[in-house]
Amino acid sequence: MASAIFTLMFLATMVLLQLMAVAQTDGSKPVGASITANDDAPSWLSSSGEFAFGFRQMENKDYFLLSIWYEKIPEKTVVWYANGDNPAPRESKVDLTADSGLVLTDPQGNLIWASVIDLGSVSSGVMNDTGNFVLQDTNSDKLWESFTHPTDTLLPTQIMEAAGVVSSRRTETNFSLGRFQLRFLDGNLVLNSMNLPTKFAYDAYYKSGTSNASNSSNSGYRLIFNESGYMYILRRNGLRSYLTEGTVPTDFYHRATLNFDGVFTQYFYPKASSGNRSWSSVWSIPDNICVDMVSRSGSGVCGYNSICDLKADKRPECNCPKGFSLLDKKDKYGSCIPDFELGCRSDGLNSTEDQYDLTELINVDWPTSDYELYRPYREDECRKSCLNDCLCSVAIFRDGCWKKKLPLSNGRVNSNMTGKAFLKFPKGSVPLDRPPHQLPGKKKKPDTKLITGSVFLGTSVFVNFVLVGAFCLTSSFIYRKKTEKSREGGSCLETNLRYFSYKELAEATNDFKDELGRGGFGVVYKGTIQAGSTKVVAVKKLDRVVQDGEKEFKTEVQVIGQTHHKNLVRLLGFCDEGQNRLLVRSVDLEIGEAENPVLTDWAYDCYVNGTLDVLTGDDTEAMNDMSTLERLLKVGIWCIQEEPSIRPTMRKVTQMLEGVIEVPAAPNPYPYSTFSNYDQ
Repeated sequence: MASAIFTLMFLATMVLLQLMAVAQTDGSKPVGASITANDDAPSWLSSSGEFAFGFRQMENKDYFLLSIWYEKIPEKTVVWYANGDNPAPRESKVDLTADSGLVLTDPQGNLIWASVIDLGSVSSGVMNDTGNFVLQDTNSDKLWESFTHPTDTLLPTQIMEAAGVVSSRRTETNFSLGRFQLRFLDGNLVLNSMNLPTKFAYDAYYKSGTSNASNSSNSGYRLIFNESGYMYILRRNGLRSYLTEGTVPTDFYHRATLNFDGVFTQYFYPKASSGNRSWSSVWSIPDNICVDMVSRSGSGVCGYNSICDLKADKRPECNCPKGFSLLDKKDKYGSCIPDFELGCRSDGLNSTEDQYDLTELINVDWPTSDYELYRPYREDECRKSCLNDCLCSVAIFRDGCWKKKLPLSNGRVNSNMTGKAFLKFPKGSVPLDRPPHQLPGKKKKPDTKLITGSVFLGTSVFVNFVLVGAFCLTSSFIYRKKTEKSREGGSCLETNLRYFSYKELAEATNDFKDELGRGGFGVVYKGTIQAGSTKVVAVKKLDRVVQDGEKEFKTEVQVIGQTHHKNLVRLLGFCDEGQNRLLVRSVDLEIGEAENPVLTDWAYDCYVNGTLDVLTGDDTEAMNDMSTLERLLKVGIWCIQEEPSIRPTMRKVTQMLEGVIEVPAAPNPYPYSTFSNYDQ
């Protein structure tokens, strides 16, 4: 009897263990399950173990991406992600809830991202072997799935409906929203770039040709990636237009990804552990993105002034032309700026054949940057015309003379191009390793002192506030001086900031008569400001004054101060006596042979040349924390960029100031300004 009971218990135990094993490997997780983001964070696997859901550590090891990836591939290739624009800090948590499904919060409980459940109550989440994460109710009905919310990748069995959009990431390792889209437009599957701040879509650079205006039943409305690895557009009449060409290899993983550079590619990867274990291309569109993308808006595949060239894998690479350097040294697909002065000057010393020369570029064109066409015209006439035109940066001699000015867009190498491209550069131009903002020109007399000031009228205009705020943060870090409040001629910072009335500055600049140049935030004027002195002031006067500026300005300072840094309130809170009071930031320095600087140029010089110690003076505390100083300075430079599209959002500014995200290398704030050299 005892033996029989023991046998029954043993069999029951084995059955229970088998049931538990099945429950643990079916990819299902009940409501209440959670994962915390850390180095040892577990993941939720599909039943086959081929896909995983959980946190992936980013380049900055203290931040994590909630994502789905191929678990059995060494590269752990990511195929879906939730919070690309808002990385989750360490110890963030994703919970599986009945009401909202997946809810991602930071360590303080603030919401980062959540799935949207329109109707019903979630019972469980399932990581399927297809790579689709599904939220379902007690009847196993789908309430939400990752397949209907694609990011940059489609997987076999996934369908993109007419309203669906696939978007690229920013770079290979930056999962923020990128510049390229795959979507349906009037029955066509199209690829287009877009303006990131507004998400305005530019002209399509690929169209599937599946639109039929006269018969809508022939138009495409679904993009289907079937389980065999073939992708096609399904028309409303049931016909198929295949994108996948040739034979698709079997026993391979497949994915189709809109790469960060705008090329949509289907890849395959062997499941076997032997042989060439890497992603290989089955097909890609367009055939030549460098040539196929031509939009009247935006920079093109690469940044402004850059040149796109197609590699063997049909992916683009971007290069600056000779004499140009990357605006952001870390972004090789970004814009380029000239290493020399190129533009029109207010002193009349403009482009001439004695100053400039031309170099021929082979098979290169910027087809959308024309501002003038001369026809009929000889080659020698075309060259001479560009050399003597201060606006002309490039001339294309092809069935006439096409003159182009900065910034140049849609640059590409095109082997089918007929004609010649001539790029203008100064004779004996500066070495290419010279900082791009240091322009050649007249040298100044030695032992000359200059006071430069940027004048900010009391205003609530956001970008002006960011300019003042970011640099005051840097100044507070450098000086940390006791502040004093004074009326006429008093100092806002003991040695570095002064009050001047509008009347004083109008007198000093002869009623703003002598214009020295223009920068990103206003016009710069010249005038003598101190009696019995040879010092000169360069005054930057903003265009707009806000009535009752004191109230609005203090409100903004209080909000930012609470978010970022109490020093900002101390520095700015007392520097607003109303719209008739002006805050002047002035710097006294020996410049010798250097060009006449303004504060932002001087600070940027110190940053580029690695001489931040010049900014700190004898402040040993600041010198002991140069990394913080550099971070604050870079944020300030990003906020005053002349090109509005590359300025960071306030959210990014907040994250950069607080050290949540890395601050990219800061570019020259005025790459396109025609700020002229001037005598004293």
